[in-house]
Amino acid sequence: MTPDTIRDALRQVRYPGFSRDIVSFGLVKDVRCESGQTTVRIEVQTRDPKVPEQIFRDCHEVLDALPEIGTVKVEIEIKDAPAGQADAGGTGKSSIPGVKRIIAVSSGKGGVGKSTVAANLAVALAATGARVGLCDCDLYGPSVAMMFGSRERPLANERDEIIPIVEHGIQLMSMGFLLEDRSPVIVRGPMATRYTQQFLRQVAWDDLDYLVLDLPPGTGDIQLTIVQTVAVDGAVIVTTPQEVALIDARKAVAMFGKVNVPILGLVENMAWFECDHGKRYHLFGDGGGVREAETLGVPVLGRIPIDIETRERGDSGQPVALLSAGENKVAAAFHEIAGRLTASLPTTARA
Repeated sequence: MTPDTIRDALRQVRYPGFSRDIVSFGLVKDVRCESGQTTVRIEVQTRDPKVPEQIFRDCHEVLDALPEIGTVKVEIEIKDAPAGQADAGGTGKSSIPGVKRIIAVSSGKGGVGKSTVAANLAVALAATGARVGLCDCDLYGPSVAMMFGSRERPLANERDEIIPIVEHGIQLMSMGFLLEDRSPVIVRGPMATRYTQQFLRQVAWDDLDYLVLDLPPGTGDIQLTIVQTVAVDGAVIVTTPQEVALIDARKAVAMFGKVNVPILGLVENMAWFECDHGKRYHLFGDGGGVREAETLGVPVLGRIPIDIETRERGDSGQPVALLSAGENKVAAAFHEIAGRLTASLPTTARA
């Protein structure tokens, strides 16, 4: 037995009320295999005593069944979640009022189509009948306003909360609604973080089933602030098949792992270009995202080809996912991604 063998076995243990396992949540802090004894140290942040009890029983059920395992010792350190904060997979991060589930869309680097994926994912989730919001957290390069074809300016309600813009049935917030097209955002890190928190917590999100966060590229202040303070249910990683994009995708995965945010899966964007005769050209390499997902042990949520109509509709404020699966192959791919996501999210939503 090796620590890797034990960790693989513990992937069968689900966090109570969630579809994700305790390894993906980052709760397994240490595994030691010494002289016929296996010791597993787990850290859980919760106010519910039934949670660690269930994890303890499930760990023993899985590990005791392994051949030649020897003596198994499961140590669980319990930390109280601060009052008023959600128990989202034992992370103790606070929820956002009016939002049941939060999905972060990240890329690690720019130029891989992250915002296109986030916008179309939001539309595809709404097509299932869910109430969906999209928060553009990329303050320096906001694109949601253009992708949804709106130039409206947000108003405030009587509680001084920002009322989100609604387009195509999606509740939206973006710095693009507050600035002219040519106006740059010139703010330092602390101020950018403050703006981001305001977009998340001082927006009157109206009874959302899903809030999609379009994160900035990279792993800087804004990304870290969000994932460390907001109870994100899971992250979607967007990459192209190109190795230079995969390098940064790995960094994004590592960042989420350090703050106990599970990876819901990987989307390989710009996977190929298909000409009028049906031949596929793999302009950025063939299957790099698929192989990376296998290495990381996360599912491939979908592969998106380079598509002219997708680009044209994004520029004109009509996301391609507004089309049915039968009208466009890329639209079909986004609807499939939405289906896979809803199946992998926690079974119990926050109130």
